Amino acid sequence: MHYQGLPENIGQTLSAKLYQEEQRFVAPGLQEVSQLSRLVIKEAKGCRLVDMEGKSYLDFMAGVAVCSIGHAHPNYVTALREQLDKVTVGSFTTENRVALLRLIASLTPGALNRTQLYSGGAEAVEAAIRLAKSHTKKFEILSFWGGFHGKTGGVLGLIGDPFKKNWGILHPGLHLAPYPDCYRCPFDMAYPGCSMFCLDFVRKIIENNTAGSLAAVIVETMQGTAGNVIPPPEFLPGLLEIAHENDALLIADEMITGFGRTGMMFGSNHTGITPDIMTIGKGMGCGFPISGLVSTDEITASKPFSKPSSSSSSYGGNPLASTAALATIQTILEESLVENAREVGDYLLRGLRGFEEKYEFIGEVRGCGLLVGIELVKDRGTKEPLDKAITRQIFLETLKRGLLCMNYKPNFRINPPLTLSREEADEGLAILDEVFTHVARHIPYR
Repeated sequence: MHYQGLPENIGQTLSAKLYQEEQRFVAPGLQEVSQLSRLVIKEAKGCRLVDMEGKSYLDFMAGVAVCSIGHAHPNYVTALREQLDKVTVGSFTTENRVALLRLIASLTPGALNRTQLYSGGAEAVEAAIRLAKSHTKKFEILSFWGGFHGKTGGVLGLIGDPFKKNWGILHPGLHLAPYPDCYRCPFDMAYPGCSMFCLDFVRKIIENNTAGSLAAVIVETMQGTAGNVIPPPEFLPGLLEIAHENDALLIADEMITGFGRTGMMFGSNHTGITPDIMTIGKGMGCGFPISGLVSTDEITASKPFSKPSSSSSSYGGNPLASTAALATIQTILEESLVENAREVGDYLLRGLRGFEEKYEFIGEVRGCGLLVGIELVKDRGTKEPLDKAITRQIFLETLKRGLLCMNYKPNFRINPPLTLSREEADEGLAILDEVFTHVARHIPYR
């Protein structure tokens, strides 16, 4: 079909016209934040997005924890421009890929020094599962309520919420256990008096629900999609012990928590564990599609995973992707962004916790580094979540004031670029304070 140009919608902004034009051709199902905001972005720099009309938005979302070093960082732009003039495709060795793999091995815990690269999170998780099956010669996988590991067929059944409904038959051999979301404990217990009953329950699920062929336990070290949930410090060490009791591997999904977001290089660093396999992505490429798994010499040598072409990916580790990841991680280290995430994250968290007393619809504020979660509730006693119709209003009021964040659901997530400054944190806090005041005065939320 011949393209006829933009429709003549007199009186509309260019952003509105472009958005409507895209809707004529794009398939349904884009991210909810895109559909609600209808933003059309012209450019971005640091922690700022700018739309077609020149309006600036402070970015507390970072492409869902992707844009770790901020938008259009000079190091990143320069590295990619230089690589474009050299070579852009192929699975052959390049200088930048060697440097990237060496750098990852220097940062990952323990003996995790073998990396295979992919193009997306679900692809890396599926590869990690294939690796666990290759090594253990078993086939069952345990994941957790609230968990999210991708949308492809091989991992869809690992999702711990209703998202996986109505897709038909799920992959066999997948099991789910409750995650220690202490604000909404599924056992109606209180930490630490619960004595980590959730770990005992994991053992019961393995004993009674599996076929005795557990290959791996996969877990987000801190859950992202569920609302940036931070588990108690005993959880990951206990889970590693349970996996090894069953001759299974522990896969730590560090897609969101990896490369500094939590104020340490990886989420697993907070409790000192070394998982058997780690999956990485999102912030490691600052927007370029790259992900990976990291494991040991022994585990990655397992067959059939280690046979030629058995663990590879058409786009994984291509020259541009490797360059993007190398520039991103080097910048994180050179500019001390792990430390910045910890310090500014603590500062932001203190400011947000001041809202807990001020606004009764804030049930809990939690966080680790620049991974922050807020529970928006009708009633603090019952912890009943705010209706989505209300949270969507909150999102639009926030956007109108120049702040983009993931508060269109009652489990409100904040994950800005790791470059966020205290001044930008103050700006975001002031906007949220204004929005919450508006809600308290003008929106019936109960």
